[in-house]
Amino acid sequence: MSVVLAGTDALIIAIDDDGYLLHLDDWSPAVAVQLAAQQQLTLHAEHWAIIGAIRQFYQQYQRSPTTRVLLKYLAQQLGAEKASSIYVMQLFGNGTPAKTVARLAGLPKPTNCI
Repeated sequence: MSVVLAGTDALIIAIDDDGYLLHLDDWSPAVAVQLAAQQQLTLHAEHWAIIGAIRQFYQQYQRSPTTRVLLKYLAQQLGAEKASSIYVMQLFGNGTPAKTVARLAGLPKPTNCI
């Protein structure tokens, strides 16, 4: 499946049925902004800090973290106040925090996330 991401430069990006990029190299901040817009979400500095952290995790471990692992990693990288599931859910909306953040960060769906 493909999705056309509107914006100043229209992009055609291949995604799976759950909205995850099929090709990690297709990700860019502009793609993240457009994916977020599909959820009626505007990305701010707080979002970008978490997106950056999960991308760093993926670069280091070659896998997308589950929610528990993500929150532990956020505590190490950003501090305990940014590492609660409530905080992340308030930023990124309802649903599984790790799945939502991974999708916006252009990463694969975390294993063990239903």
